[in-house]
Amino acid sequence: MNNHEIDFKLYGDDMQFVEVELDPDETVVAEAGSLMMMEDGIVMETIFGDGSESSATSSVMGKLLGAGKRIITGESLFMTAFTNEGSGKRTVSFASPYPGKIVPLDLSRLGGKVICQKDAFLAAAKGVSIGIEFQRKLGTGFFGGEGFIMQKLEGDGMAFIHAGGTLSRKNLQKGEVLRVDTGCLVAMTDDVEYNIEMVSGVKTALFGGEGLFLATLRGPGSVWVQSLPFSRLASKVFAAAPQNPAGRSKGEGSAAGGLFDLLGGK
Repeated sequence: MNNHEIDFKLYGDDMQFVEVELDPDETVVAEAGSLMMMEDGIVMETIFGDGSESSATSSVMGKLLGAGKRIITGESLFMTAFTNEGSGKRTVSFASPYPGKIVPLDLSRLGGKVICQKDAFLAAAKGVSIGIEFQRKLGTGFFGGEGFIMQKLEGDGMAFIHAGGTLSRKNLQKGEVLRVDTGCLVAMTDDVEYNIEMVSGVKTALFGGEGLFLATLRGPGSVWVQSLPFSRLASKVFAAAPQNPAGRSKGEGSAAGGLFDLLGGK
């Protein structure tokens, strides 16, 4: 067993956080900015890479290559390690970045490897390797959008990822196919075949409000799907925000504001 064995508990419904219980000398690693709170005795340390055993024993060039891969996915070169240096059990908690669900993944029960969206990772037991997964087919790279460069979590410990909105887990049988919007795909086990396909009707793509391409997932394996990708949430918030170049402020949906604009007010 290479990974630290950690216990955890989830709290909340739509804005969840995960509380990780650490025995003395146990460590959990997380992306910067995900910490919510921690008990006395937990020590924070910035580490280069993910802190996995493979990273610790690799050459300097190997570490730089791994760090470079993290830059490609838009992540930081560094992660934060939280170690219990006290004499008893201590807890540290990590919060979800926006409304949705935290998904606990026991990698030892999922074939030792899970592929997830590049911004889905929240935290993991020390020893879990966090790298990138390039899709093998060139078309996926050009047209997959969010689904092209994904993260891979490898090891035999616990990892936690975040999904936006409502979460659905689909267990695909051999040969069973599921088509998903690329942004709605959160994670999948390594045995799932993944590709990008163009939608059949051009009119659907141009006038239906959907993208030209969908992720095609073929079983066997498990797939986690989210109802609210962060990119979709952000675009809706931006579209609903008042576009006011003059800096004038008025209440949203204000009848007085609408009448003012209609009359050409400045």
